Amino acid sequence: MPLSITAIAQSRSADSTKNKTPAIQAVQKNTNLEIYGFILTDVIYDFKQMDPKWYDVPRPTKLPAYKNQFGPDGQLYFSMRQTRFGLKSYVPTPLGPLSTLFEFDLFGSGVDAGQTTFHLRHAYGELGKVGVGQTWSPFVDTDVFPNDLELWGPNGMAVIRSLQVRYMPIQGDTKLTIALEKPGGTADEGVYADMVELKNVKPVFRLPDLTAEYRYGRPWGYVELAGILKLLQWKDLDTSGIDYSGKRTGWGLNLSSKIKLFKQDAIHLQLLYGKGIESYVRDAPSDVGVKKEGNNPIEGVALPVTGFVGFYDHYWNKKLSSTIGYSSVKIDNSNGQLPSAFKKGEYAITDLIYSPIKDVFLEIELQYLKRKNYGDGWTTTDPRIQFSFKFNFSQKFYYETNTAP
Repeated sequence: MPLSITAIAQSRSADSTKNKTPAIQAVQKNTNLEIYGFILTDVIYDFKQMDPKWYDVPRPTKLPAYKNQFGPDGQLYFSMRQTRFGLKSYVPTPLGPLSTLFEFDLFGSGVDAGQTTFHLRHAYGELGKVGVGQTWSPFVDTDVFPNDLELWGPNGMAVIRSLQVRYMPIQGDTKLTIALEKPGGTADEGVYADMVELKNVKPVFRLPDLTAEYRYGRPWGYVELAGILKLLQWKDLDTSGIDYSGKRTGWGLNLSSKIKLFKQDAIHLQLLYGKGIESYVRDAPSDVGVKKEGNNPIEGVALPVTGFVGFYDHYWNKKLSSTIGYSSVKIDNSNGQLPSAFKKGEYAITDLIYSPIKDVFLEIELQYLKRKNYGDGWTTTDPRIQFSFKFNFSQKFYYETNTAP
């Protein structure tokens, strides 16, 4: 029998399937496609200085490492790089639901830092209990994000979207996820950056990162514990002289929770600690530093990192909401790093969000950042004020497959 497909917009009537002939009623389960995203514009006044490549996000690591590095003080910025577009699909299959996610924004990073350009966020597919592609690492708990429109989020959070293969034996409010992820990491050569012997030392990635999470969900909220294990390895290609090859084990634990209060209020909490996992933390520098002891050759070490997040969301009524909270990142530096190396960053915000109608949000947010260096005594702060204008859009399409003759 021929196969027919009917596309129906999200606004269809709930009674639209009534009074159909028996042939038309021989319908398989729904397939759906959602087009979604938002237009987001920020207007920011920075009372002091920020790396101009990261002007529209509050990152303590991008504050000046010395006086007037990015001067002068006082800059006004407009940005729409946070604007986002995405596609979601869902198809029931004999092996379980098949869902896909493709999403991008315009926030340039890496070699495109500071640019308004295509930036892939998610390219991910999930069939039953197996997922493959780029999406949030299981080490990340996105529910820790507070209720605000600021793109970057708390600096002490675990935040990374990685290429991965994951298995989810338990799904739902209580869940268990295990994943193998694309390996990576960065090194800070510090005071030895110009050392000729290090020019032939190259990173080696032979094993995937192993991550896992377990969430215990209850009506009052949840508690989640996530972990990571990774191999950090480098090879000296120069066979003469001292061999600077080495390897270290990176590891970390991330304990997080969201506690519901009253009807809509919530407390977001997270505490993480690890070594060599800075690439998994929202605003932390290199995973590996250089260490020197006595007359021994220099060696690479996995740098310890501690991250904290604590926020409270409050809903004044159906149209007004606020959040207030604090986050921090602290690095236990190695003695081979420069005195100007980043040691600690602090991030605090409070906001007021007004939603006059559904899918339209106006926000005023106060931000306070602080940076402390490792060895030269430098400390700097940066108060900022941000106005945000967000317009959501979403449209779902349903495709019904039937076996009418």
